[in-house]
Amino acid sequence: MKTMKAMQILVKGEKMQYVEVPIPQPEANQVLLRVEACGVCNGDALAIRGAASQYPRIPGHEVIGVVEALGTDVTKWKIRQRVGIGWHGGHAQVTGLTMDGGYAEYMVAYEDGLSSIPDGLTALEAAPLMCAGETTFTALRNSKARPGDLVAILGIGGLGHLAVQYAHKAGFNTVAISRGTDKEALVRGLGAHHYIDSDTENPAQALQALGGAKVILATAPNAKAISALLGGLSSDSELIIVAGSGQPLEWSAMDFLKGPHTVRGSFTGHAPEVEQAIKFSVLTDVRPMIETFPLERAGEAFDRVMSAEARFRPVLYISG
Repeated sequence: MKTMKAMQILVKGEKMQYVEVPIPQPEANQVLLRVEACGVCNGDALAIRGAASQYPRIPGHEVIGVVEALGTDVTKWKIRQRVGIGWHGGHAQVTGLTMDGGYAEYMVAYEDGLSSIPDGLTALEAAPLMCAGETTFTALRNSKARPGDLVAILGIGGLGHLAVQYAHKAGFNTVAISRGTDKEALVRGLGAHHYIDSDTENPAQALQALGGAKVILATAPNAKAISALLGGLSSDSELIIVAGSGQPLEWSAMDFLKGPHTVRGSFTGHAPEVEQAIKFSVLTDVRPMIETFPLERAGEAFDRVMSAEARFRPVLYISG
């Protein structure tokens, strides 16, 4: 039996282990992927904390690979096609939670969970677009904002640095909000028209001084920071949350009566949305800023994400 290297969570609550396991075989409606790259996301922590359907489990849901073998009844894909898969794995599966993910040399995936990857993207560039890119792109695309509107991005990390690019390329008057000034020059280079240092300014007041935001996209999982932003909205505007800590948000009824305001989450990640994000990224030259790690150092990459030290998205290079 042929084997592969993988990072596997053997038991709930334990750290990933570098192991050698059998290469999985595709079943009906599945393909076998030779994994080229896999992004490392905060959401991978769910598998460690116990959200996986069973253990051992291989995490990873920002996967780029090449089709190596076809299961029965596969009609959408051919051998050697470059594809990607994100959070939604097709057939009501969640990549890295209810099925093994991309922290491995090979993985099986349902054909309806896959998206085509164009030649204009390298595997390392494309991997973060499967989740971080698609999440922020779709939230902005489906928002109330229109070209010329003021749009604020809270948090300049794995999601936020992509959101700033998407907002700028979409024609929004783009505001980046982060702590300190160390990221200001960088985010202005990514397209931000304004920068708010939340350590020295009240972000809501600063947004109102700019006329009020039509949309605020919260990409930082900080309940206190998110709660403080509602007052920065203009009339008939919305605060969209794409990352959360699980901590309660602090608003009263009066906060909403000053609006009207809408607060909502945005969580998508199906193949059609992923493909739209990829097309827009290629068309407008949006690219993630990444750190690369070999598969066996996935634990180190994951720790950098969880400590907010990554600049800005760790990606595992596996083959290709």
